Amino acid sequence: MTDAQDSGSGATPATPATGGFSPWSPLRQPVFRMLWIATVVSNIGSWMSDVGSSWMMLLLNSDPLWVAMVQAAGSLPMFLFALPSGVMADIVDRRRYLLFSQLWVFIAAAGLGLLALTGHVTPIGLLAAAFLLSTGAAMSSPPFQAIVPDLVIKTELPAAIALNSLGINISRAIGPALGGLILSFAGPGVVFLLNALSVLGVGFVLYRWKAEPTIQRLPPEHFFSAVRVGLRYVHSAPVLRNVLVRALAFFLFGSAGWALLPLVARRELGLGPGGYGILLASIGIGAVCGAILLPGLRKKLSPDRLTVTASLLFALTMLALAFIRYFWVLTAIEFFTGFAWITILSTLNVGAQRSAARWVKARALAVYLTVFFGSMTLGSAIWGQLASKTGIRTALCAAAVGMILASAAALRWRLDKDPDLNLDASEHPLAPAPDIRQERGPVMVSIEYEIDPAQARAFMLAVQEMRRVRRRGGAMTWAVYEDVQLPGTFVEVFVVGSWLEHLRQHERHTVNDRLIQSRVQAFHRGSVPPVVRHLVAPG
Repeated sequence: MTDAQDSGSGATPATPATGGFSPWSPLRQPVFRMLWIATVVSNIGSWMSDVGSSWMMLLLNSDPLWVAMVQAAGSLPMFLFALPSGVMADIVDRRRYLLFSQLWVFIAAAGLGLLALTGHVTPIGLLAAAFLLSTGAAMSSPPFQAIVPDLVIKTELPAAIALNSLGINISRAIGPALGGLILSFAGPGVVFLLNALSVLGVGFVLYRWKAEPTIQRLPPEHFFSAVRVGLRYVHSAPVLRNVLVRALAFFLFGSAGWALLPLVARRELGLGPGGYGILLASIGIGAVCGAILLPGLRKKLSPDRLTVTASLLFALTMLALAFIRYFWVLTAIEFFTGFAWITILSTLNVGAQRSAARWVKARALAVYLTVFFGSMTLGSAIWGQLASKTGIRTALCAAAVGMILASAAALRWRLDKDPDLNLDASEHPLAPAPDIRQERGPVMVSIEYEIDPAQARAFMLAVQEMRRVRRRGGAMTWAVYEDVQLPGTFVEVFVVGSWLEHLRQHERHTVNDRLIQSRVQAFHRGSVPPVVRHLVAPG
């Protein structure tokens, strides 16, 4: 590796030594390694802060609904702001945007710490602070996930995602226990201030990282247009849609385990902050072990079997949380909560990463995060309300049964669909049209195929895949027509908003899109390629 890369100023991933890849090979890339370490430290601070927030709410107002609302306040910003943040990460400089998000978190964490030290925190103020801290996380999560392919080579991407999951759960194992210890001796104010300091390392690494500039041949997208295109992409990406359904099926019910754990610790077990931290540390240790064993499990089990098995295990741990009141027995069982959680989280994350093209990756991952945290927010509110009305045990049992039923029903949406999906860029050339202003539109594009009438049915089945290709690229409408006077003549038609959007379509073509297009064009029997026409609205 070069000196520049070793100092953190280079963005191009170094070529790993020959001899194959290991689960640790991404750590050979200097920027990834430094960012990974800094993120682990920052996440330790975040987990300490979460413990401090939940425990402080128990002291301010121990009503189950208020305690569950801490979880909801921490999840709601992800639901509200993850998609806008993903759009911003796709259309502005990701490094600067990440630096702004770290500054936001530092100010919010430091402000909460100062208020706690001076005794001015109220239940409403605590929820507001949790909301602001999570807003910073919502700003940073989509770009953080989207830059991973820029920090490692393609073959190391699954290992990099697994390492990120491992880092999160190393912090999950350390942060709660450390937070509980500091709470016991110094109080929540110190915990919140330490969280603020933990952010500085990530900011320092991002400040030193000099990402390679992206060559932009077209003007940047406008915000609302980028939102529409991103949602259109998700709607036309079957693999990503399956990931979203499976995420909803798990996290809506899994949120009960997180939202009601502080109540079980405080009310049912009579624990102090140290004991609560031990429970959370056990979950973190289980998650670390799960992340280490996951590569081997992936070789033996399909993603669908992994998620179903992990969902059943998580449901059993929620039942244990409902009925077992022996601290060390429950601590041992919570180990499997972490194991199941990381298995689900990592499997769904890999599915979301592989189902999004690079040009829309931050937006696609933001939609995944929106579903994830939206489910957590809604679930936390539901289970907190149910626990307040009927009891903690009833709420946990209902969530466990619901998770089992939802996981079985969600098997229809398979995670192993299209295992050879290749979304690398494969630009589709466009004949120059110098006299057309980029803002002119809408634009209707037609492609005329000559098909053997005997192959018409097979062609219609194949061309339906082009609908997803065009819609993923930004088409507003798509249709295919047959000429009744010329049997075998079919015309594919789609409309985009402007000539600029059509130019973007050509930049967004992937290898998978080209393969689909080749299969469709194989039906064409004309002596020349299909006739393509571009019709632009007058103006």
